[in-house]
Amino acid sequence: MKRQSDIFYLYAARAARGFGDGFAAIILPAYLTEIGFTPFEVGVVATAALLGSAVLTLAIAFLAPRYDLRTLLLSCALLMVVTGIAFPGFQHLALVAAVAFFGTINPTTGDIGVHVPLEQAALAQEVSDHERTGVFARYSLIGALSIAAGALAAALPNLLVSMGMTKVGGMQAMFYIYAALGVVGGALYSRLPHTKPETVPKMTALGPSRGTVYKLAALFSLDAFAGGFAVQSLIALWLFERFEMSLAAASAFFFWSNLLAAFSFPVAARLGKRFGLVNTMVFTHIPSSICLIVAAFFSNLTVVLGLLLVRSALSQMDVPTRTSYVMAVVTPPERTAAASVTAVPRSLASSISPVLSGALLSASFVALPLVICGVLKIVYDVALLSAFRHIKPAEEQRIAP
Repeated sequence: MKRQSDIFYLYAARAARGFGDGFAAIILPAYLTEIGFTPFEVGVVATAALLGSAVLTLAIAFLAPRYDLRTLLLSCALLMVVTGIAFPGFQHLALVAAVAFFGTINPTTGDIGVHVPLEQAALAQEVSDHERTGVFARYSLIGALSIAAGALAAALPNLLVSMGMTKVGGMQAMFYIYAALGVVGGALYSRLPHTKPETVPKMTALGPSRGTVYKLAALFSLDAFAGGFAVQSLIALWLFERFEMSLAAASAFFFWSNLLAAFSFPVAARLGKRFGLVNTMVFTHIPSSICLIVAAFFSNLTVVLGLLLVRSALSQMDVPTRTSYVMAVVTPPERTAAASVTAVPRSLASSISPVLSGALLSASFVALPLVICGVLKIVYDVALLSAFRHIKPAEEQRIAP
């Protein structure tokens, strides 16, 4: 088992990063709208952020064999600092999109980002099969709880305005807080031990599991493409535009939304052990997609928020189970490569749809992005169940009835 102190530092760094992601995903559309961006332009920025994340994740995959995980994680923390400092300095679409592309702003608040495959690989080292799902569930739980807390912090600009700061200035201050959290993450990563480059699994290590990983990557990409139509920043924008929801009300809603998602992770770990990882992914995902589709057609805000909260309680149960499944069906030397190969296509696929969603919102097709997201996710669930229900990790085979 990996040293408990190393796992603690990774968990703590995930918490700091999650807190920043939590408020940034809500502040981002509000800030861009405040400085004059249209919904389409907000979608362009979200697409740039996700596309840049995919490119950086791919670069990390090729750098991993040459550098230890600690060095790469410290570089990611530095990039987070630079992103928070640079973002408030520009108001032209091209420059804002460039900062989003090269930076670490995450409009999804999910498990997409340059940090993710590195942290997953670090956690997976020397963790037993029996403990792996629980470790990833706790990692996801900590991340989601910190995101929920960050969502509450998205209301801070209102407090700053009451103290005499302009609305735009209050939102810009949040990006500087985001940079400070990057410093905290760097301090935590610096406590991790060095890993000799020759011990880091290479991208070329994909061997016996190559076919399985490629199929999973393709299916995960469909899921990510669907999710890109309803990333948290665009859901927030949708609520701002359709219901004229205030920043404070959105902050409170996303706090509860992320809190429900957080507590779904340990439940997912238990369900995964009882019913299997693939079954848990699929049969929690489908009801959440139905809730999203139904919410798109209601004009009553209370009903819509209720459906979105139910969706939040179910839609993220596939996160720890998906990660554990990938790590379990490949050999240990393939794990870093498998994490990157499944993460990069997800980021690329999810980067396409936000700009399409923004265009639909700009054209007043307010229900369509949510419907497309829900329908495509159901297609993904059916395909995943069909292709992988019989491919079980060794630990599931041992406990199968």
